[in-house]
Amino acid sequence: MTLAAQRILIIGGGFSGMSAAIDLRRRGAQVDLVELDAQWRNYGAGISLGPATLRALKQLGVLEAFLREGAAGDGVRLCLPHGPQVAELPTPRLASPDVPGGGAILRPVLARILADATRAAGADVRLGCTFSALREVGHEVEVDFTDGQTRRYDLVIGADGLYSKLRTHLFPHAPKPRYSGQAVWRAVLPRPQEITTCTMWMGPRIKPGVNPVSRDEMYLFVTEPRPLNDHVDPATFVSHLRGLLEEFSAPVLKTIREQLDDKARIIFRPLEGLLLPRPWYQGRVVLIGDAVHATTPHLASGACIGIEDALVLADELERNGAVPQALAAFEERRWERCRMVVENSARLGEIEVEGGDKDEHSRIMRASHAALVQPI
Repeated sequence: MTLAAQRILIIGGGFSGMSAAIDLRRRGAQVDLVELDAQWRNYGAGISLGPATLRALKQLGVLEAFLREGAAGDGVRLCLPHGPQVAELPTPRLASPDVPGGGAILRPVLARILADATRAAGADVRLGCTFSALREVGHEVEVDFTDGQTRRYDLVIGADGLYSKLRTHLFPHAPKPRYSGQAVWRAVLPRPQEITTCTMWMGPRIKPGVNPVSRDEMYLFVTEPRPLNDHVDPATFVSHLRGLLEEFSAPVLKTIREQLDDKARIIFRPLEGLLLPRPWYQGRVVLIGDAVHATTPHLASGACIGIEDALVLADELERNGAVPQALAAFEERRWERCRMVVENSARLGEIEVEGGDKDEHSRIMRASHAALVQPI
């Protein structure tokens, strides 16, 4: 079938933007992708991926690369602070019967895999560049770029992240990212033999976890209540993270605490969220990913729903004969699923900060994971 839009601009070269470029090129579109960062960098430690994310990576054609460079495992183990496992969240094998239902990988490695696939698909990637102005002219969008060029497109896709310049341009009164009262610490460490899948220890208010990211490494993540979104001196990262683990006597966590040093690539990130009310598009310009639904990491699904946006948008552009109908259908398919992830993830964080009802926490986790394995 012919796509409703043939000439497409993607603003933003993160996971959502790259996924859109890969899938739209595969369906025959002419795709330009502009990314403001001239080095096309992706910061961070590890990123956990659930069954739906692995399903999406398979559709993009990059699952084999993930399995080669990341790590995959079945189930999410939930443990008491002193070590014993008390429950396990299932991770159905959605991608393939012979591929585990979950996994993790270093964020820069996943970014490189997607960047290589974006270039291999034939997208015209321009780095160190973004839009400076855009205007609709008939059935086209005319875009001025910061490198001095002006080009016309049938559709513009904004995938420029949590602090989206395009969102502000389209919707000046849109809500701003909201600090959740919680932060996450991440670090990369050697992987002990007994850590084969995602494992978490459920403290009263601090929740550490680990997940393998390769054959030899894992990443540590620790959520911490922080009433104020204040600056943390990087010189204190090691001592602060060690302090957060003091209350946990689980042997693995005691070993991790001893291993933490300046080589552990510790990263601190205040957790913010955003859900843009509908509509997510204006004319022939549509927003996807964190630009419209940035979520905290409690369901390990932020990257997932952004990548899914790209796949669903490409699908609706192929199903519908005109851009307006395609964008309306895209938004209808995505709204409830993305709302669920953002709001449920935020509630999980609130329960952790408040030291609230662990039964409610468990119910939300199980219901959300059950919803995420459904078709998109």
